[in-house]
Amino acid sequence: MNAPAVGFSVSEQVRSIRAGSMTATELVSQARTAIETREPELAAWVQLSPTVEAEAADIDRDRRDLPLRGVSVGVKDLIDVAGMPTRAGSSVTPTSAAASDAPCVARLRSLGAVVQGKTVTTEFGYFRPGPTRNPRALDHTPGGSSSGSAAAVGAGTVPLALGTQTAGSLTRPASYCGAAGMVLAHGSTDTSGIVGLSESLDSLGFLARTVADLRYVHDAFVGTQPSRSSGTLARVFVWGGSYLDYLDPSMIALLGRMPALLHDLGFRSEPLDWDDHVKTLADDHLTVMGYEAARARAREFDEHHDDLSPQIRDLLQQGREISDSAYSAALIRRDRSCELLREILDGPSVIVGPAATGPAPRGLSATGSPILSRPWQLLGAPVVVVPGARTTSGLPLGLQVVGSTGDEAHLFDVGEALEAALRELPAVVG
Repeated sequence: MNAPAVGFSVSEQVRSIRAGSMTATELVSQARTAIETREPELAAWVQLSPTVEAEAADIDRDRRDLPLRGVSVGVKDLIDVAGMPTRAGSSVTPTSAAASDAPCVARLRSLGAVVQGKTVTTEFGYFRPGPTRNPRALDHTPGGSSSGSAAAVGAGTVPLALGTQTAGSLTRPASYCGAAGMVLAHGSTDTSGIVGLSESLDSLGFLARTVADLRYVHDAFVGTQPSRSSGTLARVFVWGGSYLDYLDPSMIALLGRMPALLHDLGFRSEPLDWDDHVKTLADDHLTVMGYEAARARAREFDEHHDDLSPQIRDLLQQGREISDSAYSAALIRRDRSCELLREILDGPSVIVGPAATGPAPRGLSATGSPILSRPWQLLGAPVVVVPGARTTSGLPLGLQVVGSTGDEAHLFDVGEALEAALRELPAVVG
């Protein structure tokens, strides 16, 4: 076997196979070894696929120019993978195997990726923690609900994983585990074959090691040429969290560095003055999620009430108590805010703010707060999570870049520049 390549970027892994210095079989085998080495302490995987060697051998025989040739991927256990059950972190879901891949999984396979297995999720993508630990600090939460995917990528065992987001299910674990993450714009891709919680909110996303990897995977997935921004970015709005929750001092300190850092990177920045709208959106997100979840998971609530966790039972019960008029009013306010955000980001512009309230909290009995993602998730905006910053204790701090649908290239541009700068910054005292 050649020198280990599992630490390479996604594009480097593909190039090593194209150049003949590595085969897909060797690369997939290296990833499986890395997974099995870390799994006893991470508990990031629900089930590993027994067919990866055969799939990799098929890829080695395929002469097409596959952009994800031999790249290993983890799939959150809300998403169907043929031959494996989709348990959604619950004991009440069917144990029978899915008959076919979800379209997002089928797309990755068609690009040459190999599914290593299913990663841990919280129950139905909500708050009950799974067994996964944070790869950067095993006694701290990895976040939820894409916890297994974020931990696997953050640990370096796979370069790519699929996640989903309804509130902060991808941005928070990416931030906590030191991974890059992307939440695709709501409605921009087929989400059939995914166990849902809220039709208006559920979105697909990717986790990777760097923003550059995210860009490479995103472009391959959507079938575009390498994404390039059209025109100069007008400005970057720095968002301080709108006092939605208490921010850790380390996150406050990091945000305080943003204006000077962005200036040094050549971006014009100004504060985002939108606190009233953001607070309303956060509240309306809870209304929409509760109302829709109560209907999406009504069968489980009625037939398996006592087998559900207190967290999901409370959500579904509260959702049943939300009136049709309250739900409709939340959607009307959302639609108006979408129009206002498009006006704000016209130019074009992006928003940079905290992806979580701070570093991953100590303990495994909770998954942290998703509050800082709720407003942007209700708006259905595309989001990129930027890793690189860290506290003096070595815990990751993530930032999120929010933009307009169709303008993802600017998210990547800002994200890549920020990531490089953050990795050079001294640790943040908090």
